[in-house]
Amino acid sequence: MSYQSLYRKYRPRVFSDVVGQEAIVTALGNQSRDNRAGHAYLFTGTRGTGKTTVAKIFARAVNCENPAPDGSPCNECDTCRGITSGTYMNVIEIDAASNTGVDNIRTIIEEISYSPPNGKKKVYIIDEAHMLSPGASNALLKTLEEPPEYALFILATTEPGKLPATILSRCQRYDFHRMSVKTLTDRMRVILDREGADADDKALGFIARQADGSMRDALSLLDQCMAFSFGDRLTYDKTIEILGAVDISVFSEMVDCVIDADLNKAIRLLDDTVMKGRDIRAFVIDFIAYLRNLLLISTEGSTDADIADILGVSSDNYDQMKQQVKKIDTDTIMRSIYIFSELSGDMRYSSQKKVMTEIAIIRLMKPEMQDDPLALKQRLAILERKIDRLERDGVKVKDTGNAGGDIQRKKVPLPKALPEDVKMVCDNWGRIVRDAKAGIKGVLSGAKPSLDGDRLVIVCSDEVSSGMLMTDDNRAEIDSIFEREIKKKIDYTIIGPAKGEDPDTQYPDLESFINYDIEISEEIGED
Repeated sequence: MSYQSLYRKYRPRVFSDVVGQEAIVTALGNQSRDNRAGHAYLFTGTRGTGKTTVAKIFARAVNCENPAPDGSPCNECDTCRGITSGTYMNVIEIDAASNTGVDNIRTIIEEISYSPPNGKKKVYIIDEAHMLSPGASNALLKTLEEPPEYALFILATTEPGKLPATILSRCQRYDFHRMSVKTLTDRMRVILDREGADADDKALGFIARQADGSMRDALSLLDQCMAFSFGDRLTYDKTIEILGAVDISVFSEMVDCVIDADLNKAIRLLDDTVMKGRDIRAFVIDFIAYLRNLLLISTEGSTDADIADILGVSSDNYDQMKQQVKKIDTDTIMRSIYIFSELSGDMRYSSQKKVMTEIAIIRLMKPEMQDDPLALKQRLAILERKIDRLERDGVKVKDTGNAGGDIQRKKVPLPKALPEDVKMVCDNWGRIVRDAKAGIKGVLSGAKPSLDGDRLVIVCSDEVSSGMLMTDDNRAEIDSIFEREIKKKIDYTIIGPAKGEDPDTQYPDLESFINYDIEISEEIGED
């Protein structure tokens, strides 16, 4: 017997087999059981959520000779077997994607005038109903308004907004929801047990997230992974390798690059991902999902239980993301989502997906390249983080019993100046002291600097000037000048000639400042 794919082999045959759509199957089962089925139904929802499967179950249920107490078909009577095998002519499936014309609908209208030779209902299942042409929709509308009592229409579509409002208003509408990660994982676990196979919970969780709420996609991916690891336990690492997906740790590292504005590392991460054969568009889509998860975690007022259930991630990954959220601001997350969402749309038809992704990463890491509000906020956030790091290196918090404690700012220790640094100060004295505060600027400008080994000697013109510079406040000002100008700590002495010392003998380097000849020449000219 040929192999049958999992999603076909385990397609639900009764209402109780359908998972994730309990409210819908309960309502349809009750209608079937009580013979209260309507004449037109609209099943909407994303792919793989069970629209066509439930439509087929319902078609058998309303015609079943021995329905179950919950309204499900027995699947044993001649009618159920005939519908399942396709030999029962009163259940007609139409693919509107390939039968869009008005002639196809006119054929239905002509046939519907004949009552079913056996069974109770003549059921028309129209898949992808939104693909019907305007003419075909108008032709169908008349039949939906006044159908025969034995006729039942089931329209299935992923895009109900494209159907005319006149058709929508004549149908009972049932919205099939995306299935949760837990629902998909539990169903895959049941199927694995029946197949005699095994898989890690982490691997099944990853497959469920990749399926994006679609049971059919989840089973197709599981089928693919089981074929690779046939006879062995399916592990998370094997799943990542088979599906060409990217491990969540890569997305965490990429966000760290955004936080640290580390462009080089971000480009290397992308390059490593591509070299491992991962699909780059899937990488972009999954990174957007990771950013979305961070955004939800950062939302104020949300409890861990609420968010963890929505994200569908493991507890370890959730704790890791909680820690990462503390280091990144919401505006940066939002800007990241906008940039990569725009990239996801643009790269669909591009042959240079890697180049486009690299450009998006550069835009994200270099907010100064753009002037939109989110880019400006990200630039401010980067500056704030840099300031915080600097303050962490130079700020000491002392607890004094107050609510917030006393913060004592402690300057980062500076390297000691070398003799050549002191000589540079002597040679550029006028420039260095020009930004001194007004009270001592004149005194420093009139002082004479000299080098004594690795010490600076500031020789003042009189005792009053030297006394003024020796006060604690002015010494602190002088220290800040040297720190600002040369970024080093200078050991210096302040002296004045009034001390009775001979500067020429104690500090020979002063000779060039004290013993010099002045030549005065007079020139007549304009100022």
